[in-house]
Amino acid sequence: MNFAVIKTGGKQYKVAANDVVKVEKLDAEPGDVVTFAEVLMVGNGDDVTVGAPLVEGASVAGHLVQTKKSRTVIIQKKHRRQHFDRRNGHRQILATVRIGEILVGGAKTTLTADDKLKARHAALLGSVAEAPARKAAAKPAPAKAKAPKAEAAPAAEPKAAPKAKKTEATAETKAEAGFTDDVSLISGVGATLTKKLAAAGVTSLTQIAAWSDADLKKYDEELALHGRAERDEWVQQAKDLVAGKPPRAKVDQEHAAADKAKK
Repeated sequence: MNFAVIKTGGKQYKVAANDVVKVEKLDAEPGDVVTFAEVLMVGNGDDVTVGAPLVEGASVAGHLVQTKKSRTVIIQKKHRRQHFDRRNGHRQILATVRIGEILVGGAKTTLTADDKLKARHAALLGSVAEAPARKAAAKPAPAKAKAPKAEAAPAAEPKAAPKAKKTEATAETKAEAGFTDDVSLISGVGATLTKKLAAAGVTSLTQIAAWSDADLKKYDEELALHGRAERDEWVQQAKDLVAGKPPRAKVDQEHAAADKAKK
């Protein structure tokens, strides 16, 4: 037979000898012989036999090469003006089969298990199992802590004092400069957005001030900001607040009050 049309996993495939096809997951190991008994059509040149629905006594045999996940398929769901936006990923498990024989008239397959494929699969499983052990062996053992000398103990206390003073001085300097590390000081960031940012691990103005264009795009998609961070210049506002400048909302209020007083 030159070709056959088989059905497996709810799908139809046109196959020929030595073809390599990817089908839905099969209950077999690499190197095993797999047989497809649901044959819808067989053909040899112009001689074509169509089943009703299956061709009686026909089957297709081959070797299972491997079973692995396919590429990620992105499922995007969105309802306009409903605040509904979902993004999921799915990886379908597929079996790769090398077709060996197309059989008719109730003939049995002459294929046997492929030892090379089995050996390769066993070697792959062995390497995966040994990976944690190799990683643990490659990791250097932690150095043993040396016991502190009895004479060195009193000298450790004076060194700790200057560090504490330095920390206090830094905090006082920031307080004098008017810097309060609160993301809600950014104009346009209310209680809801503050909670969303905290859930994403953003709790500091210094973090937002260090955002790159890639970070802006990432958090815009992750938190569904719809471009708000870029429009309201969150990064520049954060930099100004860290530098000790007053919040933009406060400045805008002062300008509005001044304009009203002039009128």
